[in-house]
Amino acid sequence: MSKLEQVLILDPPSDLRFKGPFTDVVTTNLKLKNPSDRRVCFKVKTTAPRRYCVRPNSGVIDPGATVTISVMLQPFDYDPNEKSKHKFMVQTIFAPPNVSDMDSLWKDAKPDDLMDSKLRCVFELPSENDKVNDVEATKAAPVMNSAKADGPSATMVAAKTVSASLDDTEMKKVLEECKRLQTEMSKIAEENRQLKVDDGIRMRKAPRSDHMTSNSTSLLGRESSTASLPSLLVVIAAIFIGFFLGKFIL
Repeated sequence: MSKLEQVLILDPPSDLRFKGPFTDVVTTNLKLKNPSDRRVCFKVKTTAPRRYCVRPNSGVIDPGATVTISVMLQPFDYDPNEKSKHKFMVQTIFAPPNVSDMDSLWKDAKPDDLMDSKLRCVFELPSENDKVNDVEATKAAPVMNSAKADGPSATMVAAKTVSASLDDTEMKKVLEECKRLQTEMSKIAEENRQLKVDDGIRMRKAPRSDHMTSNSTSLLGRESSTASLPSLLVVIAAIFIGFFLGKFIL
């Protein structure tokens, strides 16, 4: 009696390809699809069990279902001149109606009831273009992440710095203008005081006559004009300071 043909559909069908570098664990996937209307038990074997970790390495596949097998190659020193002799075999058998003990099922299985498929292992090193692309992607990822993470904050910091420098400049201008206005007001106050002294001396020296009325009028007019001048400057200074302070605060 001829051996049964494999009922499962394997993807990939014949080769398990592992792409290096092999300084870390390299994983490839094997898909097992059951197109039949019966449950199928499977078992995965390899000629190098110490070099691979297979999850799951056995089980039952329901009708129409697919199972993905992860085959993990352990790190090793790769020699491109050495051809890989590693092979895998997927062994299957139709599950009986009430299967409970998988070990007994495989142990008592008849050779004619077993189906199997063999796959060879292929080791591939990345090409030079792949290396360049991987290096560029590795370098670009931190830069892009840094730009995304720091972009808004960096912009805010720059904006705050510019704003602070502008604010300092405006404040200096306001302070200088205040000092200048204070100096002007001090000068005007001194001139006003001197005018009062001079007018007092003139009034004491001049005879009491009809000219007293005109002098008094002249004195009052002069005092009112000199007195109103500082007030006007104070108003102008207040407007000027308020303008700059408002601009600084906003």
